[in-house]
Amino acid sequence: MKAKADEIMEQLSQFIGTEGFYRLPLFKTRYTDGIKYLSEVAECFWLITDASIMAKSLRTCSEFVTIDFKRLSETERMNLEYEAEVIYSDGNNNVLGKQEYLFTDFPLDELRLFFVNDTLMLPSEY
Repeated sequence: MKAKADEIMEQLSQFIGTEGFYRLPLFKTRYTDGIKYLSEVAECFWLITDASIMAKSLRTCSEFVTIDFKRLSETERMNLEYEAEVIYSDGNNNVLGKQEYLFTDFPLDELRLFFVNDTLMLPSEY
């Protein structure tokens, strides 16, 4: 799993800007080449959908939303009784929202995404 995570992160670093945009039709969210790659190799369309829904609901609080996925340490999992969380903020460490996941098979321990102008993207694509 660690090797796959390292390979995914290495590939994600190659995405600078984007050549194409894709759409989540139900939510009218656009996403970039890097997000498309991530959703396919990490099989995490659930994360793309959840992030889109939550970030759209926070637009009145901030036009720019950071989305930080974090897998908790073993100690944190025991204390909090969930495996991972996604923190939504305005990019200035002002937390706007949080989602907790009891279980996840997401291969990465951490990941940051941006949501701006109804578009979900990797930081390197901003």
